[in-house]
Amino acid sequence: MLCRTYCGTCLGVDAVTVTIEVDVTPGISFYLVGLPDSAVRESQQRITTALQSIGCKIPGRRIVINMAPADLKKEGSAYDLAIAAGIICASGQHDFPNIEKFMIMGELALDGSIRPVRGVLPVAEHARKQGFTSCIFPIESAVEALEIEGVEIYGVHDLEEVVSILLGEGRVEPMSKDITMPQINRLYKEYDFSDIKGQSGAKRAMEVAAAGAHHILMNGSPGTGKSFLAKALPSILPLMNRDESVETSKIYSVAGGGQYKGGGLIKERPFRSPHHSSSIYALTGGGVNSLPGEISLAHNGVLYLDEIAEFPKHVLEILRQPLEDRQISISRMKHKITYPSNFMLVASMNPCPCGYYGENDGRCVCSPFQVARYVAKLSGPLIDRIDIHIEVNNVPAEMLLKQGAAEEPSERVRERVSAARDLQKQRYGNECNTNSQMNQEHLRRFCSLGPDEQSMLSSALNKLNMSARSYTRILKVARTIADLDNSTNIKTTHLAEAIQYRRVR
Repeated sequence: MLCRTYCGTCLGVDAVTVTIEVDVTPGISFYLVGLPDSAVRESQQRITTALQSIGCKIPGRRIVINMAPADLKKEGSAYDLAIAAGIICASGQHDFPNIEKFMIMGELALDGSIRPVRGVLPVAEHARKQGFTSCIFPIESAVEALEIEGVEIYGVHDLEEVVSILLGEGRVEPMSKDITMPQINRLYKEYDFSDIKGQSGAKRAMEVAAAGAHHILMNGSPGTGKSFLAKALPSILPLMNRDESVETSKIYSVAGGGQYKGGGLIKERPFRSPHHSSSIYALTGGGVNSLPGEISLAHNGVLYLDEIAEFPKHVLEILRQPLEDRQISISRMKHKITYPSNFMLVASMNPCPCGYYGENDGRCVCSPFQVARYVAKLSGPLIDRIDIHIEVNNVPAEMLLKQGAAEEPSERVRERVSAARDLQKQRYGNECNTNSQMNQEHLRRFCSLGPDEQSMLSSALNKLNMSARSYTRILKVARTIADLDNSTNIKTTHLAEAIQYRRVR
């Protein structure tokens, strides 16, 4: 008897249907074909023992299991549940009349319980598009998919519940969106702009960067507050809209490995801070399973590179293409996967190896050659792709010791940032989300300059020998500053502030 069940696998953040064809005929053998890896081949032992826990068994007959499409390599243990259901149905132990309407995923334990798997969210979205009416997932994974409308999501604890659902007994109900799901503990509560004394210029630059999702580089001596500023940045960022939330949640669902345990869709913008010893694959993604890297896990959020000059130069150069295209393509011999990577790059660095170059106390012991070599770790093309460059200086002692002077809290700054983002959303509609994503057509339509502004920008470009990319970056930052000022047009004051954020090497 032939039975078909359906599950899914992910290629990047997109899912494809995998059809499990189980045929049971007279004879004694067990064949599993369709390019399964070791984890899939070992499913026979897990399924054999798990079936015994519900009074079923692997029949002593000839069993052929084909996983289609046959030319797609099947990896991982998420196929266990679909294979087990197919064996039960094909061997006649139970009759599942509507099994073709279900997308089934899960890893079986020996006692019949079901362990979580990765990639549930994109699989559920794919199932809806393909016309499946229901999905059966492990209970821990199923909460990810509750926001997907048009498909019923069943969260199950064990194989017995799966059989009950497929039999249509009604004992297990679809999960409800009203389920209480835990929320992320805000890292942002630990870092607030009100705790940063002084640094008004740096905080203003961070506000501009947050309002337009611009990349920013902070340069300064150790202890001036660069890391604190970066970690406080998420506290002034608005929450993601639903589209952004779904995009980011799909990446974390594919990454798996406990990257996100909040349940449901991710609402708060990610903040990723990889160590400077991270490899190219850790940063960009790839490896054996072509999983997303840090730049994709920071999608719609912040990628913070602390001490960026300590990162290997060849690792930093990989960032050039994602900074421009806002996606990363991972090419392998048999497949190519593209992950979104629309992140805000926030980087900090010291001015020299010892960190005190430019200080008046004479502590710097670096030679000019050492300083030049250290700064050169950031190439010109990479520097040119960073919109805002600022110097973070030491805060005077009297300001640090000053009592009673309250600094502006993050909540108030976030209100201005959110208002500026709302203006941008109204302006661009569905074409893009922020000023940093503007294309040339947007620049022509929304960044036109008057005679005075043109004269100022022309003079700055010539005197500072700036590139064409610098020109567009200045316009985008000036547009953001104008939005914070609730101004329809870019004025000379907005343009002057944007120009001062460009670093001249």
